[in-house]
Amino acid sequence: MRTPPAIGAWRTGNRVGLLENGEEYFERAFEAVAGARREVLLETFILFEDKVGMELHRRLVAAARRGVDVQVLVDGYGSPGFSERFLAELDEAGVALRVFDPHRPLFGMRMHFFRRMHRKLLVVDGQTAFVGGINYGADHLRDFGPTSKQDYAVELQGPVVADIHAFAVASLRNGYGPARQPPAVDVDERGQARVSFAVRDNDRHTTDIERAYREAIRAARQEIVLANAYFFPGYGFLRDLRHAARRGVRVTLLVQGQPDMPIAMSAARSLYRHLVADGVRIYEYGQRAFHGKVALVDEDWATVGSSNLDPLSLSLNLEANVFVRDPAFNRDLRDRLERLRRQHCRPIDPERLPAPGRLRLPAPVLYHVLRRFPAWAGLLPAHTPKVVLMAPANEDASDTPVAGP
Repeated sequence: MRTPPAIGAWRTGNRVGLLENGEEYFERAFEAVAGARREVLLETFILFEDKVGMELHRRLVAAARRGVDVQVLVDGYGSPGFSERFLAELDEAGVALRVFDPHRPLFGMRMHFFRRMHRKLLVVDGQTAFVGGINYGADHLRDFGPTSKQDYAVELQGPVVADIHAFAVASLRNGYGPARQPPAVDVDERGQARVSFAVRDNDRHTTDIERAYREAIRAARQEIVLANAYFFPGYGFLRDLRHAARRGVRVTLLVQGQPDMPIAMSAARSLYRHLVADGVRIYEYGQRAFHGKVALVDEDWATVGSSNLDPLSLSLNLEANVFVRDPAFNRDLRDRLERLRRQHCRPIDPERLPAPGRLRLPAPVLYHVLRRFPAWAGLLPAHTPKVVLMAPANEDASDTPVAGP
């Protein structure tokens, strides 16, 4: 996929607000959609027909009925199906709903779990954008119960929104085909933050997010905090992290301790021995499922987005993160992560490491796998993903294959 050249550029004069969990995120996102006057562009991995998804549905339908151009893209694996009524109401109102790489289940199982559209983006009127890891589902609310998710997003205003808007227009309006130049939007400076919008795709931006992480880690002088749901990065990433700890940087890793996918915790635990040997402090979050993808370095670098630090996100999925240089934002993120660490995390004792489970591998074998995984991942399902415009009356009528990213 060809994307606008602005991807990855640092923009000054932005206002960035951190949003924690669905309680904060949904209120701001739904308010923005309700106030839309011209355009709503939305991409999400998961959209469920629960109380959150139906409230989003209601806001999108209302916006479209008052003349707002509403474009939505969901992932075919994360959002495997919708009811006829759900689709019909969107269609009647004029909402364009597209599905990235839809497949019919095989024996009731979703099999196409590689190369997923994992981004979570919302852009309203080209002036306000939301980027993060929060999907549209009730499991991001505390009242969902012990399996509800802990996660983060950001609300942005300022020049970087023009970059996010250009990217969203190119992906939503062009159906991932040949990109045309998106319409320009004027976005005034709104704050003090420098922000860069970065994506990972399977074309020109395959390593942008990982590279930004590693550059920040190598430049760290005092502190690194990584809070990531699925932590199993490549050899080079781990080497940079361990080198930082060796040179005296305080490196803290927050990972799942009560995972929604047990294999994720097993994979992370297989790395503990090598990390703590170099002084990395590791904490497992145990109150509920940890779903965050955030990090901070020193006093003025942070990231929030959809990208985990695992093979799927770093080598296969379509992801989006923002990178923020703003001391005030860093303090807010640090305070929230520190509160999470103190109140709900269990420190890993270097003398009593938890067993990794089935992923117990000798260090040379483990590092070989990590070093080689990106090349191997490129050999996985080589099909070209499709984007399908849903048509409730005849779901196959507009099933048009297009070039995938």
